[in-house]
Amino acid sequence: MKNLYSYIVEPINGRYNNKKQIKGKELILNTSIEDHKFVNRHGLIIELPINNKKGYLKIGDEIIVHHNVFRRYYDIKGRAKDSSNYFKENKYFCYIDQIFLYKRDNTWYTPPGYCFVKPIYSKNYLDTNKEEPLVGVLKHLGSDLRDFNLNNDDLIGFTPNSEYEFIIDKEKLYRVPINSISIKYGKKKNEVEYNPSWV
Repeated sequence: MKNLYSYIVEPINGRYNNKKQIKGKELILNTSIEDHKFVNRHGLIIELPINNKKGYLKIGDEIIVHHNVFRRYYDIKGRAKDSSNYFKENKYFCYIDQIFLYKRDNTWYTPPGYCFVKPIYSKNYLDTNKEEPLVGVLKHLGSDLRDFNLNNDDLIGFTPNSEYEFIIDKEKLYRVPINSISIKYGKKKNEVEYNPSWV
């Protein structure tokens, strides 16, 4: 069965990513199904839309999606509800603008318009924030950025409040719209990439 405009996807390893194994015991990290930080964002494409104009995604691609795709919430009467993306039996509709990364042949690719940036350690030793604000190393980018002579491991700056946090392959990354990139500092040199211990 196909949808006219949306992909049909299913979550990889369940709808939520809220459990951690510590010394052989399972720890549940959240108390509410509504907390978006613990919603699983990894999915698998199982069907393409009929009107598949973009054409770069294929059945079997692993994808990173918006947190609302698999999320549950409570309605005004306190009843647990599925998101509007829910289709049936662990299958969900997902529109192209809800897909932020896709993996094929063990390589991540970004759809046009976005890139993923790895934060770096702050050089200000007096600051309690370990990350250098608004600066990072390019990790995943599409051809639209390569046209501007930007490549992996380039150090860039981006505008405030344009970044959105993701955990991908046990790395903390920020999704940044390409029109929010403000400067290219050149290739990464002495900068150290930052990954928090809880990842």
